[in-house]
Amino acid sequence: MTAPTAPAEQLLLLGSDFARHNDYLSRLRLDGLTPASALTQQAISTQHLARSALDIIDALNAQPMHHGSEIRTVYARVRQLAHLAIDTANYLLDAEDILDDTYAGVPVKGDGPLLTYRQALQTANSRLILVRKLTAPGPQDTLTAAELFVTERRRRGEIPPQQPPAFSPAQHAALRAVARGEVTIADGKPYLHRDDWRITLSTLRSLEARGLLVREKCPLWLHDERVHLSADGRRDLAASFGRPPAPARPAARPAPAPQATPSRCL
Repeated sequence: MTAPTAPAEQLLLLGSDFARHNDYLSRLRLDGLTPASALTQQAISTQHLARSALDIIDALNAQPMHHGSEIRTVYARVRQLAHLAIDTANYLLDAEDILDDTYAGVPVKGDGPLLTYRQALQTANSRLILVRKLTAPGPQDTLTAAELFVTERRRRGEIPPQQPPAFSPAQHAALRAVARGEVTIADGKPYLHRDDWRITLSTLRSLEARGLLVREKCPLWLHDERVHLSADGRRDLAASFGRPPAPARPAARPAPAPQATPSRCL
């Protein structure tokens, strides 16, 4: 039997894989020497996302739990992720076919006028733009499904009580941002791909010191590393779902200034 939070941890891992996939998509260009081969390799990576989502369905099926509306929603979200990955792979393979057919002098889809190779590149690029839009929400969707799964099972008492991991509000927010695929490193400093708040290097280092984060080389332009959750990070973040956030520490009050002793006139 799998651990109660195992499907949530698998979902968070799938979110990291979506972030990696999207990073490489952003650098995929079809004006190189072998654009069709590049599309094939990317499609293989996308098919891995679909298989991972289907594996999560198997992990959900292995859990003894009540299948209420929330859990059914989790199933629906995971199936949607699998279909999304399959559709994405098909768009990539379709773009590859367009380039191969044009190179061989075959009309696209077997009918219509022959495309010039430039026209074929433009058509394939349109598929690539669509793929980027389709897969961009993947990390956020996996985080949402993972949190819904654990929160509902905790509410129903299907997850054994345990001591929650101790995170400051800043650390917990950083872990969630990493799970959403929003944190990279540029010039030695953390870069958050949103504008409503900031993340500090000291917060990242405190989580890295606990073994909860890992860095990988990032293919994005002007970004050096992508930050991912480690296996322990996925476990601890999943264990925090469905629990009230830790209260922020009150700011220390400054000590009162010593009062001067009045001097006596003799």
